[in-house]
Amino acid sequence: VPNQQAIEWCIIIGLALNCDIPLFSKLDRKNYFYPDLSKGYQISQYDRPFCVNGSIDVNGKKIRIRRVHMEEDTAKLIHQFGNQKSKIKNQNDESYSLIDFNRSGVPLVEIVTEPDFDNAKDVKEYLQKLQQIVRYLQVSDADMEKGQMRLEPNISISLNPNSDELPKYKVEVKNINSFGFVEKAINFELERQIEILKKADVPIQETRGWDENLQKTVSQRVKEEANDYRYFPEPDIPPIRWMESQISNFKSQIPELPDAKLKRFMKQYRLSEYDAQILTKDNVLAYYFEEAVKAAGEKLTSKQIANYIINKKPDISNTLPAELIQNIIASAKITHVDESKLNEVIEKV
Repeated sequence: VPNQQAIEWCIIIGLALNCDIPLFSKLDRKNYFYPDLSKGYQISQYDRPFCVNGSIDVNGKKIRIRRVHMEEDTAKLIHQFGNQKSKIKNQNDESYSLIDFNRSGVPLVEIVTEPDFDNAKDVKEYLQKLQQIVRYLQVSDADMEKGQMRLEPNISISLNPNSDELPKYKVEVKNINSFGFVEKAINFELERQIEILKKADVPIQETRGWDENLQKTVSQRVKEEANDYRYFPEPDIPPIRWMESQISNFKSQIPELPDAKLKRFMKQYRLSEYDAQILTKDNVLAYYFEEAVKAAGEKLTSKQIANYIINKKPDISNTLPAELIQNIIASAKITHVDESKLNEVIEKV
């Protein structure tokens, strides 16, 4: 039975990424054998995903979203290489892998972009923006350390900058759990592939994993083509049809997103772009700032409140907005010095 809440959140994510929502969608079986998929197939989506043709702006650059679809999660593979520190000891100190099935079958939203990136920095900035949007929607904490957001870049290179034709191969990199690692993995893979192409060879289409200890990607398995997965409609789940009224209802649930909030903060509170970016980076901090402005009334300006929050970094989880205002006022009284009295002191000295 499909998880209704998960599907609705998938649609909401797609709408936040400016996607079109087809009124007809279906789920498919993706067939392949790998240790993380013990039943031999994965419930996913192939030709009728929930969301298509979206885009978001990242620092003035348009990043196109090909699709946003839902699938079931697979098991987690834990790779341990010989001579590495591990809580689990191996008598012969050999390399081995463990399989954790605890997350198998959990709904997973996959977001696929078009190949609109020129370097690793662009990818990192896009992913940070995506994480910010998902957190604003409150559909996930998107905490990479907890596996709530995973990054799997597909990398390929064309040595002809004037060609519009995409390379005929791609390398997917897994085992990435931080923005720093994704930048390292992409840069390493770019250098590796360039060296292969310079020799007039073509990189193998495969899945590789990022090894933080070795600071490089390592081969995991040969990458299959779509027809190798033998997709066919999921027989146990009927197709899903939406009504326009349902899509409108999903749209109404989308809160003010980061870009819109940034512009409003600059206009409404007369903040600099830098200050507004810091305050809107996190939806909880943005909400707290606005509550503090309300609590201050005429006592303090929004700029004073913003400066205090940005520079002092108060613990907002344990400080009510009204308390914060009192702290700012008290701090201002302590640090205030009468200029005329200061001049008298200087003259006496």
